[in-house]
Amino acid sequence: MIYNTTHTNKEAQTIFNDLLGKGFSIIESIKMRGTGSKRMMINEVGIGFKKYMNTVADINYGNIELRRKGIIVHINKGLQTFSWAIPFYQLHTYKTNGFSIHAHGNFVRFKNNKLLKENKKFINKIIDLKIEHDKQYDFYTPIN
Repeated sequence: MIYNTTHTNKEAQTIFNDLLGKGFSIIESIKMRGTGSKRMMINEVGIGFKKYMNTVADINYGNIELRRKGIIVHINKGLQTFSWAIPFYQLHTYKTNGFSIHAHGNFVRFKNNKLLKENKKFINKIIDLKIEHDKQYDFYTPIN
C-alpha cells in the first residue's frame, strides 16, 4: 500500500503504526545508530509504481525508514512524497546491479553508486532485523 504523505496524513499514519509498529524513540534511534537511510537514486520501479516517478528526465530519489515490524520506502516525485509500507514478512531484498526491494508484487531498484555505498551499513541493519523477525516463526528445530 502506498500513500501520499507530502502533508500529514492521519489515515496513513495509523495504518503504518498498525502494520509496522510505532517509530523508534530518539534514544532507541541513537542506540541503533540511526533508523533512516540517506537518500538514494531510484534506477527502476515496478509497473505499479510508474505513476509515482517523474515523467521528465529528473532524477528520482528515495529513502528508507526503519520500523519495529518492517520498513517504509519514501519516494520523492518533485515536491510530493509517497510512502510504501512493507512488513518484514513480505520484504525481499536482492543485491544485483544495485539494490532492490520487492514486496506486494512491486519493486524499487536503487542505483549502484556512491549514495548506495553510503547506506551499506543501514541496508545490512535492515537485513539483520528481518532475519531476527523471521526467527520467531521457525517451524522446525535445526539438527546440529
